[in-house]
Amino acid sequence: APVEVTVAGRVMLKRVMGKASFLTVKDSTDHIQFFITKAEVGDETYDFFKKMVDIGDIVGATGTLFFTKTGELSVRVKNFRLLTKNIRPLPDKFHGLSDPETRYRQRYVDLIMNESTRRTFMIRSKAIAETRKFMMEHHFMEVETPMLHPIPGGANAKPFITHHNALDMDMYLRIAPELYLKRLVVGGFERVFELNRSFRNEGVDVRHNPEFTMMEFYAAYKEYHWLMDYTEKLLRTVAEKTIGTAVIQYQGHTIDLTKPFDRLTAKEAVLKYAPQYTAEQLEDKDFMQEELKRLGEPAKADAGVGALQMAMFEAVAESKLIQPTYIIDY
Repeated sequence: APVEVTVAGRVMLKRVMGKASFLTVKDSTDHIQFFITKAEVGDETYDFFKKMVDIGDIVGATGTLFFTKTGELSVRVKNFRLLTKNIRPLPDKFHGLSDPETRYRQRYVDLIMNESTRRTFMIRSKAIAETRKFMMEHHFMEVETPMLHPIPGGANAKPFITHHNALDMDMYLRIAPELYLKRLVVGGFERVFELNRSFRNEGVDVRHNPEFTMMEFYAAYKEYHWLMDYTEKLLRTVAEKTIGTAVIQYQGHTIDLTKPFDRLTAKEAVLKYAPQYTAEQLEDKDFMQEELKRLGEPAKADAGVGALQMAMFEAVAESKLIQPTYIIDY
């Protein structure tokens, strides 16, 4: 027996051929083809469809499923209606939406036109869900801490300032949840985490947003080697559960989350990624001062060995860190 279906979605393609027409309609899950004929829907509906339905419109139909000669799953439409008119035309399907400015400012158009953008959103949502699950399986309690702070703390950043009318005092949007999470540990909750929105009133570019999501977590009775092991396991597990693999292709690089992450001091990282330097040179304050000057990254005159090693790391090694790496003991 024919399978009756009711389907709704956005028109992405329209082909009118006399008394029969094809529409490609898609929603967040996939696309399907509508086969509309004058004989099935009647003259009035068919004429309305030909004249009034455009690419970008949201339409609905009831009909039966069948496969076309080319094997495409289609709906033989019995009832058809326009649900929502799209007033502004979508970008040309052939050229797509490639202008970065439009893509970031009109994200909804980017989502309609670009499958890869939609996939990124879906992966992000799943990754957050898997992160939350992993934390709870390891006995961390999810909490919510204040976003309005009397004093901004927990990180180094310029805050957004707002005013609390009832208290008649300036407040700051949080730049990090750190101090409140630590108070919960003091209060006896030994493992806490927060997937938090934080705000930093600083530069904007494609990698920096004034508001962003991060996760911060605290565990009592643990030290940083445990934290490094745990974080590795978290990232590996979330990647596997989200996309089915912990080996990821990103910007032309293969990022391998299955291998133990490198753990280097700032000095070791310089020796590994800038082998032109010797261990002795990286203990020599005068040498490092001169070298940083030559590299155009001069350090303060009173900088100690540790600060100079860190400055050297930032000047010659940091940009070469592609695989996941911990920089420790600085």
